[in-house]
Amino acid sequence: MHPDTSLGPVHLTVADTHRAMQFYGEVLGLRPLQGGAATLAADGKTPLVVLHEHPGARPKPPHTTGLYHYAMLLPTRADLARAFWRLSETRYPLEGASDHLVSEALYLADLDGNGIEIYADRPRDVWPRQGDRLRMATDPLDVDGLMRELKGTPVWQGLPAQTRIGHVHLHVADLKRAEAFYRDMIGFDLMLHFGASAVFLSAGGYHHHIGLNTWAGVGAPAPPPDAAGLRFFTLQLADQTDVDRLSARLAQAGVALHAQDGGLFVRDPSANGILVVAPVTAQV
Repeated sequence: MHPDTSLGPVHLTVADTHRAMQFYGEVLGLRPLQGGAATLAADGKTPLVVLHEHPGARPKPPHTTGLYHYAMLLPTRADLARAFWRLSETRYPLEGASDHLVSEALYLADLDGNGIEIYADRPRDVWPRQGDRLRMATDPLDVDGLMRELKGTPVWQGLPAQTRIGHVHLHVADLKRAEAFYRDMIGFDLMLHFGASAVFLSAGGYHHHIGLNTWAGVGAPAPPPDAAGLRFFTLQLADQTDVDRLSARLAQAGVALHAQDGGLFVRDPSANGILVVAPVTAQV
């Protein structure tokens, strides 16, 4: 897979768009794009999250496949410190705060239970390795050290304009089958296995663009259609030639796919949706 491969907007089902917009605006400082009231951005032009209302949608049931979390990558550690300060100021509950050796991360969920990670990478040249594989961990976050980045009380203006979707982490029913799909069909490189129940894959040597786990249970079913959660995430390939090659490879393997929103829509073996696009069609 081309090293310029990246992730685009994440599309989520929510029970009430207005309520969800309040959370994303007031807590995280994302702003709706002009003409797209349910499309949210940090810089006013690049979609990060797209909300789709299903009135009365209930949170995704436990022990089902789907979204574990999507992750918004911030440019600097100081930006992560400002995000932590903002969450503390609003008293919005955190679900975790971790040091992964390659990155530092905060975990929360939106009002519909959609998991969110907000993180900042360490410089790539200090990422630890074990043999030819990256080494990652889930250590406690050094909150005191993080807050020293602030050097005073910050002025909160929302997540920085350079914020982007860094990775997506999914619950799957069968780890080997899911790994084979994202590695052999889609074309990601295997970066590491995290125990026997999670795997991380990427393009261009990144620590991971895709995380997969069976923490919801081996053989877990897909969530019901009326549940909140992930509708699909966007995979941005380097160019249209790469999209066409992937389309041919999936079709040859008998994987169902169809055209959607100027791209190619496919589902992984656990029914998680993926919209594959080239850069010129990456806007929502």
